[in-house]
Amino acid sequence: MKKADQEPRPRVIIKRQHGGGHHGGAWKVAYSDFVTTMMALFIVLWIVSQNVATREGVAQYFRDPGAFQQGSRPSIAQGGAGVLPGQPPRDLGGAGESEKARDEQALKEAAEDFKEKMEQLGLSETLRDQIKVEITPEGLRIQLLERDGVPFFHVGRAAILPEVRPILENLARAVAPLANNITIEGHTDSRQYANRENYSNWELSANRTNSARKVMEGVGLAPGRVDRLVGHADRDLLVPSDPLDARNRRITIIVRRQGQS
Repeated sequence: MKKADQEPRPRVIIKRQHGGGHHGGAWKVAYSDFVTTMMALFIVLWIVSQNVATREGVAQYFRDPGAFQQGSRPSIAQGGAGVLPGQPPRDLGGAGESEKARDEQALKEAAEDFKEKMEQLGLSETLRDQIKVEITPEGLRIQLLERDGVPFFHVGRAAILPEVRPILENLARAVAPLANNITIEGHTDSRQYANRENYSNWELSANRTNSARKVMEGVGLAPGRVDRLVGHADRDLLVPSDPLDARNRRITIIVRRQGQS
């Protein structure tokens, strides 16, 4: 045997690299980034869909996470307990005030929207003067006051006259986006009924409020928004010195502030 045949042959080792195809790791990084982004998007969408108190809780957490660890702030969920067991929920500082400010701004915007709609209707100057819009401690108050020669109802009747319907319809459209509950109050003058048994200014004022409610709900105001109908008869005169003054006959719509009973 030759000497060359007896010598060991060198071993050749071929190393294969797995950097591409489905055996690579780059796609895993991209996929994890995508999942993280989607999770962040879902969290943002959830926060946006929550009420003001919940959003304030989330904001407070990111401003001061340590406060949550110590149990000095409420949980993010509204009405929930503190983050740590045994920690009672506390009101977020300033959350109530910011809620009131937003409610105030929403009422003001609704009032301006209603005024613009009234301008677009092209009402006569006399009829415009019969519509009083103001922001009060109770909420947005709109009064529709009758005048001699410009009535809203036929005498002794509860059906609203056709020329008044657009006013109530546009008011309903202006306040429809709000969540505030609504009170409708009816007032009469002191004219008495002598020929209608068991019917008085009490029934008349209450029936007129219900007529106003039907008109407003007929153009899309959500049923249940009007949660209070009040008939005052002639017990709350606008012009006490003249109980028969036409201005005593009026309908008042109050868009109450949030949280008011």
